[in-house]
Formats: sequence, C-alpha cells, structure tokens
Amino acid sequence: MREFQAITRALSDETRLRLLLALRGQRACLCQLVELVALAASTVSKHMSILRQSRLVDGQKEGRWMYYSLAGDDAPVAVRRALQWTLDSLADDRRATKDTERMREILLLDPQSLCARTCPPKKACSSSNRRGRTKHRAKGCAP
Repeated sequence: MREFQAITRALSDETRLRLLLALRGQRACLCQLVELVALAASTVSKHMSILRQSRLVDGQKEGRWMYYSLAGDDAPVAVRRALQWTLDSLADDRRATKDTERMREILLLDPQSLCARTCPPKKACSSSNRRGRTKHRAKGCAP
C-alpha cells in the first residue's frame, strides 16, 4: 500500500506531472527541467526527489550533473502501469504539448549556460538568508 500512496502522492501535483511528461523518451538534467517549469532550482529538486522516491523517475549522477529519466523496465509493475496511464491520459493535453515543444528547444541549449542562469552561484552555498539560515544549492546543479 505504501508504494501506491507514494505513486499517487507524486502524481497529485501539476508540476510533477509536467516534469514526468517532459521526460518522455529522453533524459534531462535538473537545469533543463528548471528552465521548462520556470521554478527555483530547489523547488524542482524537491519535486524530482518526490518522483524518485515514488520510483516514477530514475536519477543518474554524471560528474557534476544529475540526469533524470522515466523509470525503466526494471521498475515495479505498479510504477510502470501508473506511468503508462499518466502518459496515455495526458498525451493530448494542451499544456503537455506546449511543454514538449519547449523541451525540444531547451535540449538544444548548452546545459552549462542553463545551469549558470538557473542555479545559484557557488558562493551562495555559504551565505545566510535574513533568518540566519545557510542557503544551499539545489541537488543536481553543477557549480
């Protein structure tokens, strides 16, 4: 039952659905996904963490880059069925179609340039916000 709850929780958010659909047939780094949904890198990183915990997506670290892709054939049956149902149900969604077109454009851009634009500079890792808490960069961003 926990697996089912994790999957339904992950699918209950529009941004996470957009991120899932963006990974159809391809993989993308965090910065590319940030560019697509136009949210803070830390927010997208949290969404991707929820998707990974539900096993709907896989993450692979390559050097400084974190790449995400949809779960593969080795995923549990419930995950594969949920993914298939989601992809089929939203195949003709207007927002998903726009995101697919935008993702094609984003994938042509240099990931390092995107990361420099979407992720905080390295020095932000040790600075403090107004409450005195240390700011941290999103997981998956290159320095």
